[in-house]
Amino acid sequence: MTNHLVLEVGVALILVAIAALLAGRLNFSIIPFLILLGMAVGPHAPQFGIIDLTFIESSEIIAFFGRIGVLFLLFYLGLEFSIGKLIRSGRSIVVGGSIYILINFSLGLLYGYIMGFPFLEILIIAGVITISSSAIVAKVLVDLRRTANPETELILGIIMFEDIFLAVYLSIVSGLILGDSTSLGGTLLSVVIALGYMLLFFILARKATPFINKLLNISSDETFVIVVFATLFFVAGFSETIHVAEAIGALLLGLVLSETEHSDRIEHLVVPFRDFFGAIFFFSFGLSIDPFTLGESVWLAIGAVVLTIVGNFVAGMIAGRRAGLSHKASSNIGLTIVSRGEFSIIMANLGIAGGLSASLKPFAALYVLILAIIGPLLTKESKRIYEFLNKIFKWNKPADKRMTGVQ
Repeated sequence: MTNHLVLEVGVALILVAIAALLAGRLNFSIIPFLILLGMAVGPHAPQFGIIDLTFIESSEIIAFFGRIGVLFLLFYLGLEFSIGKLIRSGRSIVVGGSIYILINFSLGLLYGYIMGFPFLEILIIAGVITISSSAIVAKVLVDLRRTANPETELILGIIMFEDIFLAVYLSIVSGLILGDSTSLGGTLLSVVIALGYMLLFFILARKATPFINKLLNISSDETFVIVVFATLFFVAGFSETIHVAEAIGALLLGLVLSETEHSDRIEHLVVPFRDFFGAIFFFSFGLSIDPFTLGESVWLAIGAVVLTIVGNFVAGMIAGRRAGLSHKASSNIGLTIVSRGEFSIIMANLGIAGGLSASLKPFAALYVLILAIIGPLLTKESKRIYEFLNKIFKWNKPADKRMTGVQ
């Protein structure tokens, strides 16, 4: 079978290409197509001669390509921003991130309790419900050309804030479930290291830009792209070793390089890699979900989806208004970061590894699938949703019209 490894990857890429063509023809987000296509194949799919749709041999390679896709998505998103603006928005980000986490985490705890789960399962469900998918959010912002919108800085800040929360929460919950000796001191040290690491990148962006400009003053595109990508993979990999998500490491590097005179050149070179590997990530994500295990958790997942959409919208409105954004921009926050993805699956897998209820995995898979499909749709239709709600709540007062508008 290993002789057909390249063919297997080739078949996967052909399927991804078909999904891209179909999405383009229908003028629709590619994300749902790729996830559903990934679910349709995999271990339960048939094999036609040498065309193997189970992707058993190539699954690890496809998953690794998917990880690369997340890195490029977040790296590109970082390139689109100015770290100076993020620093100036520091207070809004801390307040907004805290509001977002508090509302969604509280709803997650309440939902697990109401549904009658034991304490440890409730902690897992709360984690699954709280953390949004940075990969899907990044993809949607780029696809809909919203990186220049006023609310996107706060969205980016909330994504980074979530990562700090995730690092703390994972260490605490894994200690409780897996029996690791996770002390309060060790957890606090992890938080301090993560915060210090992020602060280091902010300092680099402010103080080391002239040096980085000289370092990247390379005439050959070949050498230039090798240097940039080598740095990206090293920084992302190193981030993981100090318990900062590799995707956040990529985002931070993008933020630093956005301050340099080479940012446009880097963006131009990154775009094809972002699109290619990003598409594989969503296909790989679907490939990891077995559709035959989802039926038993339908109502549990649907209830969590409704709760998440409402909680995200409320949290986005409160965080946006506290940051001085218009009602329209604030509504975009909750409708953009509603998607759930890789982090929710990680939380569910932790519960399974600890011997908790077997229903956690199909619940998380179906919950993530629904929001991964609905999330980009809600973001795309955010203007119509806002206009509908504005007729009910009458937000658009004269004072609001003077505030910055969004798409």
